[in-house]
Amino acid sequence: MNIPADIRALEAQLIAWRRDFHRHPELGLQEHRTAGIVAETLRALGYEVYAGMARTGVVGLLHNGAGPTLLLRADMDALPIQEENAVEYASEQAGLMHACGHDGHVAILLGVATILVQRRERWQGTLLLVFQPGEEGLNGAELMIREGLLERFKPDRALALHLWNDLPVGVADATPGPVMAAAESWEATIIGKGGHAAQPAETVDPVVAAALAVLALQTIVSRNVPPTETAVVTVGMIRAGEAFNVIPDQALLRGTIRTYRPQVRETALRRLDEIIQGVAATLGARAVIEQYPLTPALVNDAATARLVQQSITAVLGNNGLNIGLQVMGSEDFAFFLREVPGCFVFVGSGRPEGPLLAHHNSHFDIDERALTIGAAIMAEAVQQLLPRHGG
Repeated sequence: MNIPADIRALEAQLIAWRRDFHRHPELGLQEHRTAGIVAETLRALGYEVYAGMARTGVVGLLHNGAGPTLLLRADMDALPIQEENAVEYASEQAGLMHACGHDGHVAILLGVATILVQRRERWQGTLLLVFQPGEEGLNGAELMIREGLLERFKPDRALALHLWNDLPVGVADATPGPVMAAAESWEATIIGKGGHAAQPAETVDPVVAAALAVLALQTIVSRNVPPTETAVVTVGMIRAGEAFNVIPDQALLRGTIRTYRPQVRETALRRLDEIIQGVAATLGARAVIEQYPLTPALVNDAATARLVQQSITAVLGNNGLNIGLQVMGSEDFAFFLREVPGCFVFVGSGRPEGPLLAHHNSHFDIDERALTIGAAIMAEAVQQLLPRHGG
C-alpha cells in the first residue's frame, strides 16, 4: 500500500471519529448529533457550511481557484438493529447500530476534507462535500436534490464510497456501468371469499391463490428476463388468516424487485401485475396491486470510473484494483448519478481473519485500516478530477 504520510498522520483521528459515531448512532433524518459534529469540523477547517438540508443534511463548500465543482458524498444514518459486538466502542443507543459502515463513511469524508485543505496546491476547482441523511430506505439523496442541492451548487461530477466487507481490506472496486440495482417494493392483496375450513367449496380461497402466485412469480426471472440480464423478484412477506380452521377473506403479499436496466425493470413490473391478476382470476378471486419505486439503478460513468481506477492503483497497486463487482442491493447515491456523471467506489473493509461480518447484521464491524485507505483513494481521486491547470 502507498498511504501518503499526511493521511497516515490522520489515522488516529479517523478511528476516533468513526468510533464516536459508532457509539452514538442515529436513524435517518434524525442525525442531529452527527450533523452538528460535521458542521463544526467543517467550519473549523474553513469551509462554507450549509446545514439543515433534508432536515439534517450538511453541505461544505471550499473554493480553490477556477475549475469544475466535484461533489463528494457520505451517508450518515444508522439502522434499527441491536448491536451484539462486545467492543469498547459498541453502540450506546438501545436498538440502534451503525451496521452498514456509514460511521466510517462520515469519518473518511471528514478526513478528506482535512487533507484537501492542506493540499490546496495539488488541486483546483470547488469541493462540494455532502453529508447526507436518510440513505437507509428514506431516499435522503432525492430529498436533497428536491430541495435544490444540484441546482444551487451545480456539481460537474460526483463521487462516493462504500466500505464493503465482501472485499478484503487492501482491495477496492470502481466498475463502469451499473453496479447497484434499481429497487421497487410491491404489495398485492388477493381478495376471495372466506368461510369454514371444512367447506372449501363454499369459499374462494385467497391463501391458495397467494401460494400459486408466489410460485408463478418465479417465472419472471427464469422465463421473461433474457438470460444475459439480471433481475431478482422476491416475496418477503405473506400474511393471511387468524385461525387454523377458517379460510380468510384476503391474503397479503409483499416483496421487492431488483434490476439494472430500464427495459428489464419494465418487464418485471408488468409481468408481476399480469401474473398475480391472472392467478387470482383463475381461482375466482381478484387482486389489488400497488408498486412503489424506491431507487433507480446506480450507474457509474465510464470515464470517471477509469480515473478512479487510477487513484486506486496509486494507493493499493495493481493487485488492489478489482473491476466487475455488481450488487443487487440498492443505494440512493443513484439519484445523484442519474443527474451528474460520477463513480461509486467499493472499498474493502473485510477482516482477513475470522468470519465475514455481513452488512445489516448485529455483529457487523470493519477492519479500520480501510479508513485510511478510503481517505487516500478519495483524496487521490479529487486530484485526478480537479487537476491544477497545466498539471
